[in-house]
Amino acid sequence: MTDPIEPTMDETELLAEPRLVVEPGAGARVAAIATPVLEGMGYRLVRIKISGESGCTVQIMAERPDGSMLVEDCEAISNALSPVLDIEDPIQRAYRLEISSPGIDRPLVRRSDFQRYISHLVKIEMAVAAGGRKRFRGFISAVEGDDVLIEREGARDGEDPITRLPMEDIGSANLVLTDELVAESMRRGKHAEEDLKRELGLAPPPAPHAKRSDPKKSFAPKPKAKVAKVAKKPPPKNTKAHRLAARGDFDSTEGD
Repeated sequence: MTDPIEPTMDETELLAEPRLVVEPGAGARVAAIATPVLEGMGYRLVRIKISGESGCTVQIMAERPDGSMLVEDCEAISNALSPVLDIEDPIQRAYRLEISSPGIDRPLVRRSDFQRYISHLVKIEMAVAAGGRKRFRGFISAVEGDDVLIEREGARDGEDPITRLPMEDIGSANLVLTDELVAESMRRGKHAEEDLKRELGLAPPPAPHAKRSDPKKSFAPKPKAKVAKVAKKPPPKNTKAHRLAARGDFDSTEGD
């Protein structure tokens, strides 16, 4: 598993990057209202979902340009967006507003999303069939132009496992939960929390020479160094018994 490749765009370009999937009907109206508010706060819209749970729930999924999202971010968005939605009134009935992060098994809705999660497992449902199929599951191999290359799971012997899918024909795409994905998400969340504390003045800025820790680095205790054995000292040769024996006054074999 290789490290995810960060998009080469800067933050302004990431904020302005269009989504590949657009909601219909009421979802589109909510998206049109929410998008400029989110971008003005430095966030990107991921998805709008309107469901009948708890009467009616309008879920707005958002993220920072780097893909992270904290509870404090959700609270800030809710406080800013609620009064705007109350005025614009895009839903013609009572509803409950829910602001959420994309989650670990997040939807991929932009070209930069596919690029960021290269080598991770994904499931894709096409709006337009590709090669006679609409559902695909495999690892993101590469992003070339407007296409994403998927290395399919379970490819038959002699069959090319790489499938090229036009991103404009994708209906939905989600990451699949794996140990590698969980580890990567935890690393991103930790760094986002550190950045937020620095923005709020709750933590000092990093030293100029400081580097973020490598998530693959092992922090297991190192084995203890072997202690060299100390050689036993030879028995002393200049004892009283030796001196007496040398003068002939002591028989060293006596008592045998």
